[in-house]
Amino acid sequence: MHKQSKGLSTGRHLNVSALDVSELVHRYGKNEALKSVSFRVDMGTSFALLGPNGSGKTTLFRIASTLLRPTSGTVHVCGEDVQGSANLVRRNLGVMFQSPALDSRLTVKENLHHHGRLYGISGHNLSTRIAELLHLIHVDDRTNALVGTLSGGLQRRVELAKALLPAPAILLLDEPSTGIDPGTRRDVWKHLQMLRRTKSTTIVVNTHLMEEAAECDVVGILHKGRLVACGPPELLTANLGDDIIFVSSQNLKVLASRIKARFDTPVDIVENRLRLQQPRAHEFIPRLVEAFPGEIDAITFGKPTLEDVFMHHTGQALH
Repeated sequence: MHKQSKGLSTGRHLNVSALDVSELVHRYGKNEALKSVSFRVDMGTSFALLGPNGSGKTTLFRIASTLLRPTSGTVHVCGEDVQGSANLVRRNLGVMFQSPALDSRLTVKENLHHHGRLYGISGHNLSTRIAELLHLIHVDDRTNALVGTLSGGLQRRVELAKALLPAPAILLLDEPSTGIDPGTRRDVWKHLQMLRRTKSTTIVVNTHLMEEAAECDVVGILHKGRLVACGPPELLTANLGDDIIFVSSQNLKVLASRIKARFDTPVDIVENRLRLQQPRAHEFIPRLVEAFPGEIDAITFGKPTLEDVFMHHTGQALH
């Protein structure tokens, strides 16, 4: 069971976890999408659930946002059970779904206006909040445009503004950067981290992007329905210890086999390169080059990344 996180206390819900997932199981017929997943997210922290499509991220997200009943196990949001106290849970959540949740027949402003009214926001406060958020996501020049006329990327930005509008205690963001350009993504994450620092907003994000996960306080790696690792990203990478070496060659399979035999070390083929883990790579590389003269086209090495952590725990690349 993984229950690692680092957190801040907040005046909103003292001594209560923002999100507490315990022994969570969900099946679609015979397919087990979640397999006894457990973790907790402390108030005021940012948490990334990292994994490829089909890993179970969206299923967990749907359960946490009260849209899906689990097969077994429990999920609590701010101390409230998502099954028994769904209405109380929803009051604490701002949700950005992976699937579109906008009315294409309304303007951008109308979509946000109606959403704000559902949360009891009105008048000048609502208008100001909408203007601030549309400026943040760089669509303030499309305020009166029908959502149905916007590109997919612009619609994605409006989805994010909708989630941020009620200034929730917890933001659940399912692949928030889909369709958003890198510049806007950086601006959005600056704003999210500002909310975390100044408002103690808890951020829980589903993502397959390493750079997005690396910006969070804690990362949980989900693989085929199982949580295989969980902790601060710097700790996850430090725990690997060894340097990562990448080798380019004309015949990867043959060279991989020969390196394994010569140095008794595992070798993987990843994205048309050989990948090895070795302590003190700067000392090992000259031995490797000397052992296979003329067979190595290029060689690089560096410290482990979250991609390496994912490979270490799953035996395959994330992408």
